[in-house]
Amino acid sequence: MTPATTDSMRKSSAMTSCRERLKSITGCCDVATLKSAVSEVCTEFGRVTRIDVFTMTEAEKRSALCFLRLESPAQERELMTTLGASRFGEDLLVVLDLQPANASSSR
Repeated sequence: MTPATTDSMRKSSAMTSCRERLKSITGCCDVATLKSAVSEVCTEFGRVTRIDVFTMTEAEKRSALCFLRLESPAQERELMTTLGASRFGEDLLVVLDLQPANASSSR
């Protein structure tokens, strides 16, 4: 295997790992836990300098809108490529589909 092939395989594995970790946090029931979990995943790309998380429910579908910034544009580009994030103004936007809230949880 060439070094380029090995590097490509390593990046692909890291991408899958990060995406799987994001999927695993969709069961978070409160914003503070969700914010901490998203921040932890994103720190793999660099230091998170700002993060805001908003949850919303529409037609019984819950989503989290995670707006964040990293230290450098290069780190932000890597996060966008790996996690499929987009830009919303100056922020990165990661949208997570959350598991439906059960009747006993508070919002």
